[in-house]
Amino acid sequence: MRLITLVLAALLLLIQYPLWLGKGGWLSVGDMERQVAASHARTDQLKARNAKLESEVKDLKEGLGAVEERARYELGMIKQNEIFVQVLRKDEKPAVMMTQPPPPSAMQRQPPKDKNGAAKPARPPED
Repeated sequence: MRLITLVLAALLLLIQYPLWLGKGGWLSVGDMERQVAASHARTDQLKARNAKLESEVKDLKEGLGAVEERARYELGMIKQNEIFVQVLRKDEKPAVMMTQPPPPSAMQRQPPKDKNGAAKPARPPED
């Protein structure tokens, strides 16, 4: 009787081995589920990125606003007769200008002003 009990217990353990540790066992199923969850998360990230890129391509194809925005922010371009003002924080560096400023001869010279904002009279030439 004792021999039969030991044989049955050994058979029970042999049957349990593939269930827990074998190919397709509970441990490998748990590992596969974690891999599937990670793949789903990565797929969701890529879908969001693709949707953003698709929207940007649509804007670039259909509207000039997106093209102008890219030219301004990425290339530092400005429109003609437009003044570029850049406000910096203490730790920021100024942006590099890709466009050349107009030559000084093209700029109009303003007469000097006094402290009240009125134009100062021009000095007569000295002899």
